Amino acid sequence: MRPEPFPWARAMAFGLGVLRLSPRDFWSMTPRELACAAEGLYGRATRAPSRDALAALMRAFPDGDQK
Repeated sequence: MRPEPFPWARAMAFGLGVLRLSPRDFWSMTPRELACAAEGLYGRATRAPSRDALAALMRAFPDGDQK
């Protein structure tokens, strides 16, 4: 299985458009630095719960009777 290519268009839109970096500053950043900037702005990304965790949440908080 091949890894997904780096999302350059999204990275450029974020760096140049949202952060308003100059092209020089954007291209001098590493992808990790750009990710840290995104985390500083939007917060840390969370992962989806595992199947077991989701099942436990569904047991703890059932939707009730749906008709």
